[in-house]
Amino acid sequence: MELRHLRYFIAVAEELHFTRAAARLHIGQPPLSQAIQALETDIGAQLLERSKRWVRLTEAGKLFLSDARRILALAEQAGETARRAARGEVGELRIGFTYSTPYTPLFARLINGYRSQFPAVTLTLHEMATLHQLDALVQRTLDLCFIRPPDGPLPDGLESTVLRVDPLLLVLPDTHPLAARAIVPVSALAGLPFVMYPANAGVGIYGLIFRLCRAAGFVPHIAQEAGEASTIIGLVAAGCGISLLPSSFDRIRMNGVVYRALDDPAATTQLMLVQRAGEGSALVDAFTALAREAAEVGVGSFDQQRA
Repeated sequence: MELRHLRYFIAVAEELHFTRAAARLHIGQPPLSQAIQALETDIGAQLLERSKRWVRLTEAGKLFLSDARRILALAEQAGETARRAARGEVGELRIGFTYSTPYTPLFARLINGYRSQFPAVTLTLHEMATLHQLDALVQRTLDLCFIRPPDGPLPDGLESTVLRVDPLLLVLPDTHPLAARAIVPVSALAGLPFVMYPANAGVGIYGLIFRLCRAAGFVPHIAQEAGEASTIIGLVAAGCGISLLPSSFDRIRMNGVVYRALDDPAATTQLMLVQRAGEGSALVDAFTALAREAAEVGVGSFDQQRA
């Protein structure tokens, strides 16, 4: 059974006249008659009664007409869904993000802008540490990742786009002597207790802190570990030590805690968008293009453009 035969039958059923139906379909009357006969042969039932003066539907034809209309409507819907999917307008996009990402204004504006432009796409967001995101991307349980740079290279088959560079900030109690300084050298942190993510947490910043401290001539003394940035900041407020965190976390305001800049140009971390390389996914391509636009034009301009 061919879809065009269904269209031909519907035209004849609505016109109840072969000549008018053929004109409506822009085909000749003989091909139309042959198509209707082929359709009746395919389904094994007579759909139309014909004479030289009239055409009318059989009982089978009346029932078949209703189903034929539904079939054509579903076929059109399926085609439109496929076309929209090919344009990246429908489907599901699974996105991972680090703990610090939601504190970055770019992320909120990008997600809002994408939802506005592609409302039929389901965004499934997962908060995960950097290394766990990369594993999920390789295993194809995520489509995109917002990460901080890992200690080593990205796994084979992945590519990244740097969206922004964030300085690391010193987080310390407001009663600490170093709180009186606007900018603090990393070397001044030697011997101080650090509150850090666990080594096995899978966060990229762990290795960065060790590299900065070693370059300044010491190894950080880890006094306390915590898996969440807000917990780290709370432990700093409780006097358990100091910490280094991406500047996006300075939006967490807590009594007894201050943030200070570090006097080290290497004390920076990047926010990166990572995807599998060489895959032709319209969903991923559309999101990545929007993310690159946001990174290029700046958060403020991007927000104004999408408002």
